[in-house]
Amino acid sequence: MYFIILLGIVSLFGDITYEGARSVTGPYLRTLGASASAVSLVAGIGEFFGYAPRLASGYLADRTKSYWLLTFIGYGLLLSIPLLAFAGYWQLAAVLIILERVGKAIRSPARDAMLSYAAKGVGRGWGFAVHEALDQIGAIVGPIIFFLVLRSRSGYSEGFTLLWIPALLTLTVLALAKKKVPSPEKFEARGETSWQNVKGKLPRVFWFYSIFTLFSVAGFANFQLISYHLKVQSIISDAQIPIIYAIAMGVDAVAALLVGKTYDRIGLMSLLAVPSLILPIPFLAFSSSYSLVLMGIILWGVVMGIQETIMRAAIADLTPIERRGFAYGIFNTVYGAGWLLGGALMGPLYQLSINYLILFAVIMELISIPLLFVVRRTA
Repeated sequence: MYFIILLGIVSLFGDITYEGARSVTGPYLRTLGASASAVSLVAGIGEFFGYAPRLASGYLADRTKSYWLLTFIGYGLLLSIPLLAFAGYWQLAAVLIILERVGKAIRSPARDAMLSYAAKGVGRGWGFAVHEALDQIGAIVGPIIFFLVLRSRSGYSEGFTLLWIPALLTLTVLALAKKKVPSPEKFEARGETSWQNVKGKLPRVFWFYSIFTLFSVAGFANFQLISYHLKVQSIISDAQIPIIYAIAMGVDAVAALLVGKTYDRIGLMSLLAVPSLILPIPFLAFSSSYSLVLMGIILWGVVMGIQETIMRAAIADLTPIERRGFAYGIFNTVYGAGWLLGGALMGPLYQLSINYLILFAVIMELISIPLLFVVRRTA
């Protein structure tokens, strides 16, 4: 648990940095001249590059056991976020945003593998839930920083400049974690998994689970597009948008702790909450009513808490330790493909009609639900 908490603090400072930026990238790109399609596409590409390279980084982590090196490189790319203060064109800002996502792709399989080893002793769901809760404290603080900056009538550049502090603290705490626990893989005995014990192989249930992930995530609207909607429809002020995001992150943290324990008790069927809760989100978040939007944002935060906790925890239970990093790489690549598919299609659909966006989201979730039952029968 000490190691889980240390990694959680690393993620806390990391989230202050990049979630603070993500809370305003939609309106920030808008101020630099980007269209709705461009904002949604940049978000989709960013998420794809935040996940697709994990296939290679996860394989590399397993092959070389360089968990710490990959984690340091990935967190080092957080420094691209403060550099957004100097972006004068939306295209340059897009490159920096995507570069930070690439860093997340490099670090995540190695970090999640190390986290899964430690979580073996405390319960997979609970271990990932504690990490996610700490992570989301940072995701709350980051947007609040931007709220205070914009409320004081300063600009986006001043907000991005402040993010140098948490970015550097991230690397400092990460160095402490490595010093304290240089070999976290020793927490878990090789060959141990909860449902499968096929040494060196990824079981069939893992592939069904990945397909379920693809469709459920594709129907989940990204916050950049939601925040774009809030700005162009003048539902709330620019300064309030980071607060809305902070609310979602706070809900995420609470939901993570609740669903973590639920997963440890009932297993995979707890994931039925993902498509069930996503279904009403587009009806609420893309409305013109502040109260309905707020309800949609709360549900959005709950879904994020589930995705970042038990969807990750399930991978550790479904795969052998020898292929854990690679499994996280594949899973996150599929997860990123879902974000890319949704981001690439929802922006143009939004410009055509919000009703088309809603229809697309509903179809994706209705496809994902029976896939989850296939996963449960196969497990």
